[in-house]
Amino acid sequence: MVTFRSLVLGLTAVALSLSPATSNAAEISELRIDWATYNPVGLLLKKQGILEKEFEKDGITIRWVQSAGSNKALEFLNSGSIDFGSTAGAAALLGRINGNPIKSVYVYSRPEWTALVTRPDTGIDDISDLKGKRIAVTRGTDPHIFLERALADSGLTEKDVTLVLLQHADGKLALQRGDVDAWAGLDPLMAAAEVEDGARLFYRKPENNTWGVLNTSETFSLEHPAIVNRVIAAYEKARAEAIAHPEELRDVLIEATKLPESVIAKQIERTDISRSRIGAEQAETIISAGLALQKAGIIASDVDVKAIAGKLIDISFAPTNQ
Repeated sequence: MVTFRSLVLGLTAVALSLSPATSNAAEISELRIDWATYNPVGLLLKKQGILEKEFEKDGITIRWVQSAGSNKALEFLNSGSIDFGSTAGAAALLGRINGNPIKSVYVYSRPEWTALVTRPDTGIDDISDLKGKRIAVTRGTDPHIFLERALADSGLTEKDVTLVLLQHADGKLALQRGDVDAWAGLDPLMAAAEVEDGARLFYRKPENNTWGVLNTSETFSLEHPAIVNRVIAAYEKARAEAIAHPEELRDVLIEATKLPESVIAKQIERTDISRSRIGAEQAETIISAGLALQKAGIIASDVDVKAIAGKLIDISFAPTNQ
């Protein structure tokens, strides 16, 4: 039987076993990695300076870049502005389909981080009520994919609604102001809308939320595999700390988001960080999302979703403790 203590010790042991110095570290002077409020483990990694300590002996500095959404992380990866970026699994698939040569190498969470949100006064109770309504959404993110699947399941398409393309924070604000009727939300902003504004999550489907994945470029993974291993090892140290000391995870989220504890508690209760190995389970969820989007006409019919998901997910860097 796996106990809580053995899980934490196992995570730490794996992290330590993956962290020896490597020859190709000498080729890099700076490692660029994103942080995002939808990636709590990444925030703890940043706060504790684990990567900085790991690469100090190599003379490698760490530069942190904020991703406001999966779309921004993918944009930064595609332009070469970052070496590692946090996205939803389905968003990474769309990026790969659209020619962004990335590899998903690690799982940072299994969240229910998106749902469809409205104000109490709109009269919107289910998906069919969205016909003719204005919906705030960030294109190319898990909330966008979640919305598209919800519309398709109810026999609707983008043509039946008006999509208002905004970044997540602006979408929340637009809903609050009454500029839109609904919003494809993302935690912790979605939790804040619930707790602080009285917003309603009128459509939830946890299984249609895809995993949070850490991505790197195909080139970086091929040229610097040992660096990828060491970054994942650092993530595992942060994850072990988060499991052992959940109050640290709470506090770092409060600090990063400037949101109250009641909001962060709601985000954390919807975020599972017990698994980090990427593989068949993530592939199944990502492929299901891709096929649903293909059926809805969002992905072209001639795209081989399964084949591209196979190219996206790289299990060679996966932690061996799970």
